[in-house]
Amino acid sequence: MRIRVRGDAYDLDASLVAESGAELRRQIEEYAAGEREAFDLGVDYPESHLGDVMRAMNGIPYGETRTYGELATDLDAGAVAVGQACGANPLPIVVPCHRVVGADGRGGFSAAGGVDAKRRLLAFERGEGLDRF
Repeated sequence: MRIRVRGDAYDLDASLVAESGAELRRQIEEYAAGEREAFDLGVDYPESHLGDVMRAMNGIPYGETRTYGELATDLDAGAVAVGQACGANPLPIVVPCHRVVGADGRGGFSAAGGVDAKRRLLAFERGEGLDRF
């Protein structure tokens, strides 16, 4: 499923969500409008390192960030492996990989729009520069 959030396109694997595509879209639209900070969706996490990282990302509160290293420590994994899992996240926005940053506050972002999209999402969640959207 392709969605647009605040000007950027994201591809989501809707088969990993228990609810209908219409419900998934509705909740994403509420997020994009600033009306939702958390998703109420059943996510089928893979039974793998990717699933572990997705669960950890899902625990990062709206408007906050964690570093790849912090998640790696929590998961007893390497920071590079965490970064690779973030890049493979099949449910961007819903599982907020944009909230994972490098130690320098940056980090990559595999969705269309790249790091600029990540910065826009974080600024949006923090209430910074909303007039630009």
